Amino acid sequence: MIMAMEIPQKMRAIRYFTYGGADVLRCEEVHVPEAGENEVLVRVHAVGVNPGDWQIRSGLAGDRFKLPYIPGWDVSGVVASVGAGVTSFRPGDAVYGMTVNSGGCAEYVIVPAGHLALKPESIDFVEAAALPQSGFTAWHALFVQGKLETGQTVLINGAAGGVGHLAVQLARWKGARVIGAASARNESYLLDLGVDAFVDYTASVPAEIERSVDIVLDTAGGENVDWLLNTLKPGGRLVPITRGRYSFDNAAKASVTVQEVQFPPIATAYLDELTRLVNGGQLNITIDSVFPLEETAKAHEKSESRRARGKIVIRVL
Repeated sequence: MIMAMEIPQKMRAIRYFTYGGADVLRCEEVHVPEAGENEVLVRVHAVGVNPGDWQIRSGLAGDRFKLPYIPGWDVSGVVASVGAGVTSFRPGDAVYGMTVNSGGCAEYVIVPAGHLALKPESIDFVEAAALPQSGFTAWHALFVQGKLETGQTVLINGAAGGVGHLAVQLARWKGARVIGAASARNESYLLDLGVDAFVDYTASVPAEIERSVDIVLDTAGGENVDWLLNTLKPGGRLVPITRGRYSFDNAAKASVTVQEVQFPPIATAYLDELTRLVNGGQLNITIDSVFPLEETAKAHEKSESRRARGKIVIRVL
């Protein structure tokens, strides 16, 4: 392993030993990990918060994740050292990306080289930490699963959230007509973001958008989401990024398709595309709030409230 700087033996990290509420999170001193082959040790500056963080912590994912557990998947920071076989990064590089086994809520974290990219020069570390998972999820759902084309109409449910606000901008960049669905308090925000029409998802579906949409991207899921099916044209597709209770009988009657939730691995090539759009000004990141590492519990609680506009970030350095 190529050593770039003096790396301590111990570091601060947020861990929990049992599933439960945000009060199970503890800030502790643990050993700094060491990069293996094709891995990079990153000195973490910031960590993005995603719903999966508190869902795993709450036990909703079962026992798939070994305890004790350090949360945090999206990271930005500086390369501290690289393992054998890594030629794309060198110590001192400012990078961002996504871990493969969580662990981001710490001063150092291991990230596969193939899950990292150079940080966009036009944004800071906080904004960079907000981008990897949400940006890639939006990209994959719209362009890979949804096959969104220029001139089509897409409805984004939960359009003001972490994935949603990036999906709005990506769809606009593609040349699609964008309908943003969110709570009424987010109407002005989404119109400023560039949606062509706004829908209050707590109210009835406006008649003018029924059977008018080519693709629905559902970032919210949950119960009572069959109304989304009513917005789709025959042959339309609903692409969920989280679990929702959709009636497949109603989907069949409407001649629309509900796709499976997919969690494909991130890759440097996708991050490089996002970097290009960020540096070009086509993609802007809304930061809802920033918490210090010691207040990770508050960040989880804010995310769990489902009232964040844009992304929540934890500042480590």
